[in-house]
Amino acid sequence: MYLKTLTLRGFKSFASATTLQFEPGVTCVVGPNGSGKSNVVDALAWVMGEQGAKTLRGGKMEDVIFAGTAGRAPLGRAEVSLTIDNTDGALPIDYSEVTISRTLFRNGGSEYAINGAACRLLDVQELLSDTGMGRQMHVIVGQGQLDAILRATPEERRGFIEESAGVLKHRRRKEKALRKLESMAANLTRLQDLTAEIRRQLGPLAKQAQVARRASVIQADLRDASARLLADELAQAIATHEQESADFTELERQQQAVAAQLEQIDLAMKQAEARIAEAAPQVDAAAETWYRLSSIRERLRGLHSLATQRVTLLSEVSDPTPGADPEELAAQAKRIRAAESELEAEVRTAAATLETAAQFKEAAEAKAAKIAQEIARLQRAAADRREGHARLAGEVEAHRGRLESGQHEITRIDVEIAQLNKDIAEAERSYRTVEMEVADIEAGEVDLDAAYEAAKQATEELAAELEQVTAQLRATTQERATLSARLEALDLSLTRRDGAGALLSDPDAPDVGGSVAASLRVEPGYETAVNAALGPYADAVVVEDDRQATTVLQWLKQQDAGRAALVVSSTATARKVAATVQDAAGVRRLSDLVEPAAAIAASVQLLLADVLVTDDLASARTLHAEHPELRIVTVHGDLLGPAHALGGSTGAPSVLQLQAEYDETARRRDEVEARIKEAELAQTDLTEKVSRARDEYNAALTQLHDSDARISAVAARLARIGEEARRAQATVDRLTKQREERLAQIQVHQAAMEDAEMRLQAFTEDPEESQARIDQALVEQKNLDATAARARTAETEAQLVLRTNQERARALAGRAESLERSAAEEKKRRDEAAAAALQREQDIAAARRITGQVELVLEKLETSLSQAAVARDEAQRERQALQRQAEEVRAKREQLRAEQAKLADVAHREEIARTQREAKLDHVRVRAMDELGIDPDVLIEEYGPHLPVPVRIEGDDGDQIVQQPYVREEQMKRLKAAQRAMTLLGRVNPLAMEEHAALEERHKFLTEQLDDLKRSRADLLHIVREVDERVERVFAEAFADTEAQFAQVFSRLFPGGEGRLILTDPSDMLGTGVEVEARPAGKKVKRLSLLSGGERSLAAIAMLVAIFKARPSPFYVMDEVEAALDDVNLSRLLDIFRELQTDSQLIVITHQKRTMEIADALYGVTMRGDGVTTVISQRLGEAV
Repeated sequence: MYLKTLTLRGFKSFASATTLQFEPGVTCVVGPNGSGKSNVVDALAWVMGEQGAKTLRGGKMEDVIFAGTAGRAPLGRAEVSLTIDNTDGALPIDYSEVTISRTLFRNGGSEYAINGAACRLLDVQELLSDTGMGRQMHVIVGQGQLDAILRATPEERRGFIEESAGVLKHRRRKEKALRKLESMAANLTRLQDLTAEIRRQLGPLAKQAQVARRASVIQADLRDASARLLADELAQAIATHEQESADFTELERQQQAVAAQLEQIDLAMKQAEARIAEAAPQVDAAAETWYRLSSIRERLRGLHSLATQRVTLLSEVSDPTPGADPEELAAQAKRIRAAESELEAEVRTAAATLETAAQFKEAAEAKAAKIAQEIARLQRAAADRREGHARLAGEVEAHRGRLESGQHEITRIDVEIAQLNKDIAEAERSYRTVEMEVADIEAGEVDLDAAYEAAKQATEELAAELEQVTAQLRATTQERATLSARLEALDLSLTRRDGAGALLSDPDAPDVGGSVAASLRVEPGYETAVNAALGPYADAVVVEDDRQATTVLQWLKQQDAGRAALVVSSTATARKVAATVQDAAGVRRLSDLVEPAAAIAASVQLLLADVLVTDDLASARTLHAEHPELRIVTVHGDLLGPAHALGGSTGAPSVLQLQAEYDETARRRDEVEARIKEAELAQTDLTEKVSRARDEYNAALTQLHDSDARISAVAARLARIGEEARRAQATVDRLTKQREERLAQIQVHQAAMEDAEMRLQAFTEDPEESQARIDQALVEQKNLDATAARARTAETEAQLVLRTNQERARALAGRAESLERSAAEEKKRRDEAAAAALQREQDIAAARRITGQVELVLEKLETSLSQAAVARDEAQRERQALQRQAEEVRAKREQLRAEQAKLADVAHREEIARTQREAKLDHVRVRAMDELGIDPDVLIEEYGPHLPVPVRIEGDDGDQIVQQPYVREEQMKRLKAAQRAMTLLGRVNPLAMEEHAALEERHKFLTEQLDDLKRSRADLLHIVREVDERVERVFAEAFADTEAQFAQVFSRLFPGGEGRLILTDPSDMLGTGVEVEARPAGKKVKRLSLLSGGERSLAAIAMLVAIFKARPSPFYVMDEVEAALDDVNLSRLLDIFRELQTDSQLIVITHQKRTMEIADALYGVTMRGDGVTTVISQRLGEAV
């Protein structure tokens, strides 16, 4: 067996389809670095099933697909096909050539094929495992793998030897068996629980079957006595019903007679009411007239009293006291107005005087200043004449030149400053704009920092929470599996096989309300007590009423589904146990410990009304002795009642106990289910939240980096703009300072030039004339100074007069207006008082006139009121007489109505009684059908009281049947005796025998299944032991051969050196690792880590070659394993290659010329300019 061809399409740098033809012997693949030689090795590993992307020198498996270059587009898939020559049958397949293909698509899809047929990765691995090639791929030694072998753990080195020995398939077989054992363990535990539960139920059920056989004998007598008593009740009910029907007919005749009399009385009553209605308007009109006149009289009396009071009050009102004379107040206001006008004229005159004085003072001071300047000029001119005319003319020209130069300089500076100010303004605008950008970015930076920290914290918290929720979900799922197994066992125990079970399970059965056990909630610890108290009704089925009960019983008979106890919903009220009994210490009313469904609440209360519960049998016996009419039950299920008792050792769990345990387990399972759903929802939600949080975290980090970059760029712009603005402002400041200096100089030169011009002009004047002008000016200056002083004095006096007159005017201001307002108010007050006095006189006269007129009207009104009272009284007397007649008729009508109601009540009671008797009759008929399954007519015909009763008499010659007349008391005694016998038997399961047989059969079936599981488990354990033994044997043999070969190969690669392989734990051949000891000649060290790089490579090669020789493989691939060796060590390695060549095919990736010399064929690998690898082959024999 050897590799024949390797075809690559789209694998890494092999973009185009490339086929490499291999021959037995040594094939060398050569080429420059980066040309794609190692990709050939990766393709061989990949097509044989390599799953590690890092092993293939990639980050993910998609990296093996050609990614494209500048000149070639990427491909969508990578495909590698390896053809193996199998003429020697080394591969376990019936083909002389085997082609293994692997294809990977960029969308993640992957395909495997063997000879064109699709297969699994496992099929490829198992096909190659017998040849020594497996998951470790020790036959392919890639770059860096030598160092990996040296760094490998002892267990990993063991894996190389196991793979070469073909142990992989045995280990896979063991792993498969262990997985089956693990899955079998849960089924085994579940089956053991079910078997134990059924085995626990078999014993009590066997006892119930024995009791059922005894009960069948007693039930025959019970049925016959019940039938005869029921037939007697039915006959009596029919006779009573016929007699009462005749009595009801007579009662109906009496009711008709009373109804006729009542009709006549109703007619008379209507006539009387009509006469009363006719008289009512006259009475009402007379009363209305009297009421109106009385009302008018009272209003007139009130008006007379009001007018009298008004006269009195108006006569007592006095005139108000007058104030100051308004004429005098007006005269005073006029005088003050005149004084104010005079002061205002004086203020205006003073103001004009002040203004004239101020103007005169300013003119005098201006003249004095002007004459002073003229004197100074004349004095300087006199001095200048002494200096010379030429010097002054030169000075004037010099100052004029400096003035013009300065003005030109200022103009230039102004132009430059204007331009610089424009630049500064533009820079400031840019600076503010950039500053706003920086502020926005920095504000966003704060939010980004907070978002980044929040996203980071949220991601960490959510990841921790997700891990916690996942752990909780695993624990809760395990708990659910346990509870489900328990529920299944309890459900099997609760499955009913009697009539109740048929009613609850058969879809065609009549609708029922479920079982009593499922409709009760019992306080924990009292299930046994309630089960004992209810007796057979603990297993009963709930129905709505007697009609439904009849339907259910008929269906049971028709379907032959067995018997069933029924509890009928009732609204009757149960009698209460005496408070002194139920309040005793340790005693509780059993009905208080039960919470039934609403439909059967009253029925359960009736069944448990006379039952008390105590802690033990002794207290129950004491309580029963005091109250023998009650039933006393203990918490353990012992029952003491009137003339009966029930109890003993604890048997199988009751239905109530099983139902309570089932409900509790179901509740716990539902809670666990709810927790699982919550956990799953939380896990899904948290997974999404973690994903979103990680996305937000990455987005926040990216935004933070982008923001930092933007801030850096904007800060650089800001610094540049700021520097430019500062330089421009410094230049402006410097130029402004220069301008100010030039302007000051211009002003100085301007003043100096003007002064020089004036002196030059004065230079031409006569000195004597000039002195005379100076003297004249001095005299004029003296006169002007005196005039200015007098003007200042006049201005001060005018200001004083103006202020005085203004203060006097302010003092008088407002007094005139105040006096005028007071005069107007006083005049108005006097006019109002006069008008009020006149109005009072008029009101008094009007009130006196009204009083006289009202007195006249009251006299006439009294006469009319007396006449109206007489008419009213007469109308009322007539109406009262008619009302007395109507009352007599009404009393007669009420008497008849009472008699009619009495008869109706009697009829109603009789109707109710008849309905109850009919219901009782129907109930007896229904009982005949429900309890006995016999038609009522047939029941009377076959079991009626007119028929003799067959009685069984025990004698020495055997039982004899004697016919006796029917006596109800005897039959009741017979019924009670049968009932007592049934009671002594306790609760009877009528289908116990069938249930016991079915349960015993199921127990047998489950036991057989359990034995099968145990045998399967034993078989699997035997397989595991066989695999372990085979692995131990195969590994021991392979290790011994590898150890011997390693010693030989090491001595050849390290002449004079010593190397060996050592087991880390020889006592455990299944788990022991392999250590390597290497001691080159002349060195005492044995640890591989202390060897040099070349020695480490040789040691690793020695181990690989030892494995190759101990368990030869069809081929080996080596990628630059000799790159670190010198010529001597390379020669030794090449000798070993030649030895390996005899048994195996070698494919070597190399740069060494000496390695190429031993090759039978060469493949040159190069990379074209478009980044695609190209292969050129050459057989050395052809080349030679």
